[in-house]
Amino acid sequence: MSEEFHYRYSHAVVLVPLALVLGIWTVFSLELRLGINFNDWGILPRTLSGLRGVFTSPWIHGSLEHLYNNTLPLAVLSAALFYFYRAIAWKTLLLGILLSGLITWAIGRSSYHIGASGLIYVLASFIFFKGIFTRYYRLVALSLGVVFIYGGLLWYIFPVLDEISWEGHLGGFLTGLFLAVFMKSPVPREPKYPWESEDFEEDSDPFMRHFDQDGNFIEDPEEATSNTSDGIQVRYHYQKDKASGEED
Repeated sequence: MSEEFHYRYSHAVVLVPLALVLGIWTVFSLELRLGINFNDWGILPRTLSGLRGVFTSPWIHGSLEHLYNNTLPLAVLSAALFYFYRAIAWKTLLLGILLSGLITWAIGRSSYHIGASGLIYVLASFIFFKGIFTRYYRLVALSLGVVFIYGGLLWYIFPVLDEISWEGHLGGFLTGLFLAVFMKSPVPREPKYPWESEDFEEDSDPFMRHFDQDGNFIEDPEEATSNTSDGIQVRYHYQKDKASGEED
């Protein structure tokens, strides 16, 4: 069962980001090929018809630049989610889409809100805060990596540009923080070495037997023990005769 679990989720690390990226590019390609516009399937705040955009808006993008800017962060952050938080990855992904979409629907301007950036903010916020909350060194390092690469995203949760849905970004950021607080994920245990245990005995450890009482390294502990068993230690020193070149 354990091998099957790891097999399934190791594939999810690759397949889920690939599916998400292919999905947004396929929808954009259909718009170009068919000459249609799916913008009215985005989130239209505080309207009943706009609720459908909660699940459809992440797949819709207004331009090639918009699509390109969302592709790499979506792939990288979703892969990180499924790799480091595999036990709660699907719940985080689906709840992230739902909650961030509903927040956007509730607080957004009267306009169609489209794009995967809301989901990207969910992933970035969740990975950052979850790593900090767990205090596990590898996950904290991941959090710092997210800040280093995507820290600039923080500015866009504020209304700095009219053409950007800061409401969707803010909704994603708050959703990620909420999920990081309330979603429980198993944290890997830090390895405990034998010498850290309370009942550790140096004399019984094969490695520690290579050191004498003064901390000097002994290549062959058994030989050293036999030489000193009578309390007498014999050491031989060889010196070449300068005239004959022979050993004494």
